[in-house]
Amino acid sequence: MYETSPQSTKPLVPIWASLVLYMISCVVVMGVLMSPLYFLPKPESMAARIGWQCLQSLISLTSVTACAIFFTKVLDRRPVSSIGFSIKGRWKDCIAGFMFATVLYVIGFGLSLGLGAVEITSVQFNGLAFFGSLLFYFIAASMEEVMMRGYFQGLLMTKLNRFASLAIASLVFSLLHAFNDNVTFFSLFNLFLAGLLLGASYMYTRNLWFPIVLHTAWNWIQGSVLGFGVSGSNMFPSVLTLNLPEPNILNGGSFGFEGSIICSFLCMLGTVAIIYYYDKSFRSFKFRRTSSRLL
Repeated sequence: MYETSPQSTKPLVPIWASLVLYMISCVVVMGVLMSPLYFLPKPESMAARIGWQCLQSLISLTSVTACAIFFTKVLDRRPVSSIGFSIKGRWKDCIAGFMFATVLYVIGFGLSLGLGAVEITSVQFNGLAFFGSLLFYFIAASMEEVMMRGYFQGLLMTKLNRFASLAIASLVFSLLHAFNDNVTFFSLFNLFLAGLLLGASYMYTRNLWFPIVLHTAWNWIQGSVLGFGVSGSNMFPSVLTLNLPEPNILNGGSFGFEGSIICSFLCMLGTVAIIYYYDKSFRSFKFRRTSSRLL
């Protein structure tokens, strides 16, 4: 577990100013680094489109990571290691993150099929889209996790209760998707719950690899395997082609699975499971409550 070391030097700016400046800096640096791409011809082949999307995501990842390192070291006067990049001994976290997302979707997709919320109309496999999208989702998830968990939530935790920090970071994570295609209030609420799910382990480990792989697998299975929209968009051909008998709260409609009440249930269940795993006091409290009732 990560332990916060005493700071010998006070931060140069207040925490809230640092958070606002960080978000603005990320947007500015992304804009500058992305600008040459607008003079290039639009890609037409699938390979070129996937490469283009991966390149844009890589630029975004580079931007938020460079800003996170600069702000952490220079303005916040914290060790860069506090962001949570360390991969040493974290291979189990990576496996656990992928398996966790898989189990959640086995449950979620099974419920969707069983309740008649979705129907499978065809099955096909495109290796380029299948593996290329996995690379894209990994880069995109890494970018969002460095920004929202590694820097935003991590800095909040230096001043606030860890659960309050998790809630605030999750709210900001949700609001960053407010202009996605087909977004609804309920889908934003589910993205807030998804933020809780992704940030829960970070409260205890201060390491990014479990949420990065969980986030990657969540989007990849949702979009490229099952055929749902991913946060309102359909970017890649999927293994399954789905038919929604009618857009409703069970299937999420045009926004995709993240607009469904089944997603709400799974995010809450997953968050509680992660907290239960890491938090001994949570388990002890439950045990004490159970024991008192038996007595």
